[in-house]
Amino acid sequence: MSLSSLLLPLLLLLFLQVSVSLTFTPKTPQKAKPFIFPLKTQNIPARSLPNKLLFHHNVSLTVSLTVGSPPQTVSMVLDTGSELSWLNCQKGPTFFNPSASSTFSTFPCTSPTCRTRTLDLPIRPNCASSGSCHVYLSYADGSSAEGTLSSDIFSLTHPSKSIFACVDSSFSSTGADSATTGLIGMNRGSLSLVSQMGTPKFSYCISGRDDTGVLLLGEAELPWLLPLNYTPLVQMSLPLPYFDRVAYSVQLQGIRVAGTVLPLPKSVLRPDHTGAGQTMVDSGTQFTFLLGPVYEALKVEFLKQTKGVLKSLGEPEFLFQGAFDTCFRVPAGVGRVPAGLPEVVLMFPGAEVAVGGERLLYRVEGEVRGGGAEWVYCMTFGNSDLVPMEAYVIGHHHQQNVWVEYDLRGGRVGFAPVRCDVAGKRLGAVF
Repeated sequence: MSLSSLLLPLLLLLFLQVSVSLTFTPKTPQKAKPFIFPLKTQNIPARSLPNKLLFHHNVSLTVSLTVGSPPQTVSMVLDTGSELSWLNCQKGPTFFNPSASSTFSTFPCTSPTCRTRTLDLPIRPNCASSGSCHVYLSYADGSSAEGTLSSDIFSLTHPSKSIFACVDSSFSSTGADSATTGLIGMNRGSLSLVSQMGTPKFSYCISGRDDTGVLLLGEAELPWLLPLNYTPLVQMSLPLPYFDRVAYSVQLQGIRVAGTVLPLPKSVLRPDHTGAGQTMVDSGTQFTFLLGPVYEALKVEFLKQTKGVLKSLGEPEFLFQGAFDTCFRVPAGVGRVPAGLPEVVLMFPGAEVAVGGERLLYRVEGEVRGGGAEWVYCMTFGNSDLVPMEAYVIGHHHQQNVWVEYDLRGGRVGFAPVRCDVAGKRLGAVF
């Protein structure tokens, strides 16, 4: 049974460290009640996961669910920028144990699933010595993971057999690393979890007051929510070397700092003939990344408008997470960034995403200056060229207190400002 077969929407709100195993059997579809579970963020040390981008390992959105028969609780990163979900199948108390599940199975390399359904993956599977379908997942920072294409029962809105990678190598674990078992791929590829479940629409809202949030799978009438402003997904029919065709790609039209629109040529905001320069909405990346020329223009204007408000770090060689070099000194113990910072607005056809206040700066843990009297904060827009990465990426830090809807059937992404902690309470979540 897929979500599209239900007569009423199903709501799914997932909470870190909460086991979810649900079977939905309504007496009458008209009176079906939503499933409500919270979503949280989790600190994950760098290199703990073979994830997409090294710089987003610090904080990731995680959900807890159960996999297998009998069910095993796993904690997985929610990633709209990846396709194939994976679980760490190495031996460990918090990892997935495939041998303990009676419903676990692997795909041979001769199976149609291995040969055809994996066409969207950047690297085609190969045949392992055992005859199984061996998948290799490679990410932008050069990290990787590999394992066997497998299937088992994932329990979300309802138990269903889903395809994933059972990862058995390129996974270095320390004590903190074991808190997360894998990754849920949520992009538009045929092997993503939302595609396999037949979910036509999903949305989430991340609180800016704490580390909680709301994830909703399916459609729902939310009359208290402000009307969403939609921007169309950018479609690309021909394969290009630097364009991810199954990402949630939108068209960045410009950037406004307070009332000033950055003087950017339209060509620098559009994908070129190689596909480089696409703009992706990605829950799996923490911060937002801009290509070099756009980043530099934003940096110049932001420094101009914050002169006298923010004190520059004054260390040209300082680089936070390999891509952030616009940094400042803020009096220690204040607990918040200075007031009066200019709002940075990302402009799209039909929609905008405004970034202001505390979301503009991020404290660099462990970095103090002036004998401990000052903390180091960096602007939360990074330079893609320093990663390097040939794309614009809108991370989940700049999606805080924004209701973000991914409409796969309508080919669009919607945004609406909202207090996400209030939205969670309205939906019945207890934070």
